[in-house]
Formats: sequence, C-alpha cells, structure tokens
Amino acid sequence: MTSQQRHYGLDWLRIGAFGLLIVYHVAMVFSTWDWVVKSPVTYPELTAPMALLTPWRLPLLFAVSGYASRKLLAKSGDVAAFTKSRNRRLLIPWAFAMVVLIPPEMWIRVRELGYPGSLPHYWLTDYWSLRPVYGHAFPSWEHLWFVVYLWAYTIALAGLLIMPGWSPERLTRAGDWLGRGTRLLWMPIAALVLLKLSVMFVFPEKQGLFTDWNAHLAYFPIFAFGFALGGESELWPSIARLQWRAAAIALAAGAVVVAIERYYEGHLVPPHAIMAIDRAARLAMAWSMMLVLFHLATRFLNRDHPWRATLSEAVFPLYLAHHPAIILIAWFTLPWHLNPFAEFALILSGTFSFAIAFYLIGREVDWLRPLIGLNPRSVRRAVAPAST
Repeated sequence: MTSQQRHYGLDWLRIGAFGLLIVYHVAMVFSTWDWVVKSPVTYPELTAPMALLTPWRLPLLFAVSGYASRKLLAKSGDVAAFTKSRNRRLLIPWAFAMVVLIPPEMWIRVRELGYPGSLPHYWLTDYWSLRPVYGHAFPSWEHLWFVVYLWAYTIALAGLLIMPGWSPERLTRAGDWLGRGTRLLWMPIAALVLLKLSVMFVFPEKQGLFTDWNAHLAYFPIFAFGFALGGESELWPSIARLQWRAAAIALAAGAVVVAIERYYEGHLVPPHAIMAIDRAARLAMAWSMMLVLFHLATRFLNRDHPWRATLSEAVFPLYLAHHPAIILIAWFTLPWHLNPFAEFALILSGTFSFAIAFYLIGREVDWLRPLIGLNPRSVRRAVAPAST
C-alpha cells in the first residue's frame, strides 16, 4: 500500500464496525451489564456474544482511524494543515452534539435517579451545572468520549511529528521492524499487557481525558500503529503470513474472556489475579483480531462499490445520533412491556431510522454539514476514509 492508495477494505471494515456498534448498544439494554436504560428482564445468553465483541471493537476503530489519519496527513500536505482539518472535523461535531444530542440522554439519566424537572428545564439550567445534579455534572460526554480521545491522540501525534527527527516515514519504518519473524504477533501483545498491568490497580477504569490511563495506554499505541500502517508499510505480507496464528490466539483469548464473564456474571467482582488474566486476554484478543480483520479486509473487501462512499460518509453522523436515539426510544417504549424480540427490533429499527434521517437531512443543508461531521460541499472527497 502506498501513501496515496486508498484501502477500500478498511473503509468497509469501518462501516461494518460502526454498524455492529449500534447493534451492540441496543443489546446493552437487554444484557446483564450496567447501562443507561435497562429492560426489566435481562438475558444472560447475551453475555458470551457480547464478551466476544467487547475486547476488539474499539481498538479496531482506533487502528482504522489512525490509518485514515495518515492518509489525511498525506492529503493535507503538512502537520499544521492536518491538525487544523482534524480540529474542524472532530471538535465542531463534538460541540454540536454536546449542545443538541447529549442533553436529552442526560435528562433521562437523572430522571432515572429521581430528577423532577422537564427536559427543557434541565436543558436550559441543570445540564450546564459544574456541580453534580443527581450525580451528573457538565461535561458528560457519554458516547462522545471516543471523539474526544481520538482528537487528543491526533494532537499528541501531531506534536510528535513536529519534533526534530520525527516524521511519518520514521513511524512507518519503526512499525516495519515488527514484520520480522513473529514479532508482529507477540511483541505488541506483551507491551500492551505490561502497560495495562502497570496501571490497572493504580488508576480506575473510568472514562476521563486526563485520568483514563487504562484506556490511553492501549488505544494510543494502537492508533499510532494504524497511522504507521497507513504509509508505504512493509507489514502487509507479515499480517497475511501470521493470520492463522493470530486467529488461534484470538479464539483462545476469547474463550478466556467468555469463561471469566460467565463465571463472574453481573456485578460479581473477580479477584485481582483473575482480573489481570481477563485484561491480558482482552488485549491479546484485541490485537490478534485486528490483524485477522485487516487481512480479511485486504483480501476480500479491498474493492469499491457505488454505495461505499455514501456509507463511509454516513458513519460519523450515524455514530453521533445513534446513542441518544437508543436511549430515548428504549426509555419511552420499555414501559409497553413488549415481547423482547419485538422490543429489540423496535429499538434497532427506530435507531437506524433516526440516525439515517439525521444524516440525510444534515447532508443537504450546507450549514448543518460541518455540525454533523461532513465536509463542506466545495471540498472534494479525500483519498482517505472519512474517519472519525
């Protein structure tokens, strides 16, 4: 892959991953795990399939976003223009969503805790409180944490690239060093596990840009790896060569993750040793699944389709809109006590309908386009995937 060549397979991988994310979040309503809105009846049968998705779905998105960032840097021409573009593409939709999309779901959160006020009252007053109101204070990012983390990693990487001696090519060559033998398979897993175990009993596993070192020490290296892979990397043959061993590691690690999740169902907290094994297995599955999916995307999906550009463009708006849609639809319809399959179908179809309408309307209104994460009409499509 050259620095200018588009990898259609990673476009499709990103589209599929975000579609799966929506289904995953709908399933959270019915799972035994804590979430914003819960069905009165939960289903332990969801634990195994959801546990098999949890370790790798977000690392995959950060890796693909890193790859796309490298392509966007090549198109931008320099680090300053790239940084300006990413600020505009990520921070404007984040601010819009914080004002328009997040308040309704935060209102439902506080309503669940006994808040008596209406949505307009909460929206205009208590939502902006820096002191907790029924346990929640501004800013509460909800699902937008992904956008904030991605922006922070982009800025950190841009800062690295302007330092003397650093360049995108140097990062790619550093990544290529992993292509010898089986380094690509075991060294990143060992490094990620070591980083994780060094902080997991020191810092809480809680979202926060300046506190979530458990996540940053995993997601940022994976984002940087995707960035390195986006150059003229020599790693692609190594990824193909190691696919079967990576698949075996993913299956074994997934079995460990499922076994621990099933044994410590619901709110049961495992001992520290078991927790460490669980986190190590999750990271091993995340890295190995990422390699497997990158290979599959290269071999089977690296071709264009008339729908690909539209679906790729729609991903970010759908991501922004899906989370509040799920929460609002579930909160209003769960009291109807529908059949669980009917309830699931209602929430899923309603979420996709709202999110698609959000995209289709927004893309036709010039002033709305940057607010929902789309380029102005005058900007031609980038060579890179339209990454969040």
